[in-house]
Amino acid sequence: MAEIVRRPAENAESLESVALIIGSFAFAVGAVAALIAFWNRDVPISGAGSIGEFVAISGALVAIAAFVLGRLVLRSPSTALQREVGPGLAVAGARLHWFDLTALALAHGAVVLIAWLGLSNVLERSFIGAVVFTVPAVALTGVGLAVSAYAVFLSAARLTPMLLSLVLAVFLVVGAITSMLGASDPLWWQKNLSALGIGHDASAIAFNLTLIIAGAIVTIIARYCTASLPIATPLDRRHRNVVRNGLALIGIFLACVGVFSVDQFFWVHNSVATGMAVAYAVVVIGLPWFVPGMPRPFVILGYVYVGVIVVLGVFFAIGYYNLTAVELVAAVLIFSWIILFLRNSSAMSQADAPEPAPPVPA
Repeated sequence: MAEIVRRPAENAESLESVALIIGSFAFAVGAVAALIAFWNRDVPISGAGSIGEFVAISGALVAIAAFVLGRLVLRSPSTALQREVGPGLAVAGARLHWFDLTALALAHGAVVLIAWLGLSNVLERSFIGAVVFTVPAVALTGVGLAVSAYAVFLSAARLTPMLLSLVLAVFLVVGAITSMLGASDPLWWQKNLSALGIGHDASAIAFNLTLIIAGAIVTIIARYCTASLPIATPLDRRHRNVVRNGLALIGIFLACVGVFSVDQFFWVHNSVATGMAVAYAVVVIGLPWFVPGMPRPFVILGYVYVGVIVVLGVFFAIGYYNLTAVELVAAVLIFSWIILFLRNSSAMSQADAPEPAPPVPA
């Protein structure tokens, strides 16, 4: 045990053992906290003062701490661990900054928060009128925090560019759905998607924070998905920087959409939202020139995506679609394209990698 704690990044087995230790510690802390909070009373499953709310909030805090620990463990990974789990985010030409790690930690915490809130709400509807006694509430809280800490620690320790894109997708989906379900205006969809960010209630704050954190994650992905692009000449490097800056600009504009709400900063909000679509179109249309080796099917797919967005814009202009439908479809297309770009650029780097030398006969 002491050897594992001293050298947690020795190999994959030690990493798994550390995750279990952290999960056990989270279980103990959660059980003690729940015992104090729920002593001698029956606890509702969901809602204010419920076990679901308690696990969600405390689980989010535990998840943030577990993510930080997971990244700290990888500050000095052994050669054996790198060989077993891969380089992770240790990619030449891209690295994480403190604000990147902050955004990723908050994203993991938010996913845990929303997941437990959603699960408790489903269980509340399944067990109508039921309550949880003190001892089961303590045990369930401990288990919830242990699972959260265990999963997030391993996610942080094994984080790869592809897993990063999955975190972005999950975070955007759960954040948007939570904001939709908790919107103070049930007819928000008749206006536009940005109407979810109007006001100062919890739903609006959650929506705007989702956009800001997601924008930061997109800028991280922009660095990693272009770091592996082949560079043979200075012109290739300039073209790679154009693609990287274009994708980063999408992330910056996305964050600005959350910073500048449509009700208080109408023109700024609409300008950055339009700029995000323009930056995406420029990258997609210019991709065959910026990255000549990009697979042709992916290039054609990008053109189809841009065409669909243009057609939806025309439908909105003639009143056939409302703005919410256009924004939702455009957002799905843009972010799915970014994830696919990450996969294709990784495939290009693997195809261009030199083959290992044949073994020398004894």
